Amino acid sequence: MKVEWAGPAILDVRAIKAYIAKDSTVYASRFAERIIDAAESLQHLPLRGRMVPEAGDGDVRELLFGNYRIIYRVEPKRALVLTVIHAARDLAGMEPKPWDVL
Repeated sequence: MKVEWAGPAILDVRAIKAYIAKDSTVYASRFAERIIDAAESLQHLPLRGRMVPEAGDGDVRELLFGNYRIIYRVEPKRALVLTVIHAARDLAGMEPKPWDVL
């Protein structure tokens, strides 16, 4: 299965990297690469992530990576990474929802 990244997810990873880079550019690059690697691993087992409770849709799933949630949608021929969001963020109160944007 192919893994694709939605625009907002790419921006999320860039923002995370920029934030961490304030303290360490080396660690920021390494952390961003590890997030990308975790998401790219979905090509082998796209259903391994748990369903996102707030979504109420079995096709919207997430991988937990440190303090971040990598939220993606499983489609017939791809896993589409929708967002990478800090786990402390309240998805229930967020509008629009990451899975409703695309």
